[in-house]
Amino acid sequence: MSLFSRIFKKKEKEIEEVKERNFFNIRIDDIVTYDLEDYQVSGKLIYKDGGYEWLAYQLVGATETIWLSVEMDDELELAIYKSSKEKLTQPIPNKVTINKTEYILEEKGTATVQGEGRGKNVHGQEVKYFDFVNQSEDQFLSVEVWGSEVEVSEGHEIEGYEIKVIAAS
Repeated sequence: MSLFSRIFKKKEKEIEEVKERNFFNIRIDDIVTYDLEDYQVSGKLIYKDGGYEWLAYQLVGATETIWLSVEMDDELELAIYKSSKEKLTQPIPNKVTINKTEYILEEKGTATVQGEGRGKNVHGQEVKYFDFVNQSEDQFLSVEVWGSEVEVSEGHEIEGYEIKVIAAS
């Protein structure tokens, strides 16, 4: 290689191949379209309880912030959650009524959390979780206890075709 070719040779930039997104590999800054609105993924939480794992993506839109919950049980389960203004205190009861809907405790436990993006502040922490469902099993209530703070979110199941993911990188 001549001196001039070494000096003037342009460095070839390695471009990372954009990988097709699925519900388990969504990344921070990706765009998620749901209910005719675009949301930017600003946080990702990975919950682990024993050998079981599920994900929650924080989606920031123009007018609201929502959470996309993703888990693989016997089949793919997707849900959208929004923070509730309702307050609960410990101990968390087995039945809760919010907005005239009665929820029954379906599952509870303690999970270790890995966080990315806005969720990195809870990375490595443990959270107590309480999952509630209404009688017709079409509305959900998620209660998470982070130390002394209790967070309540209301949700509902969605189908995969209701979500479109656009890779940011």
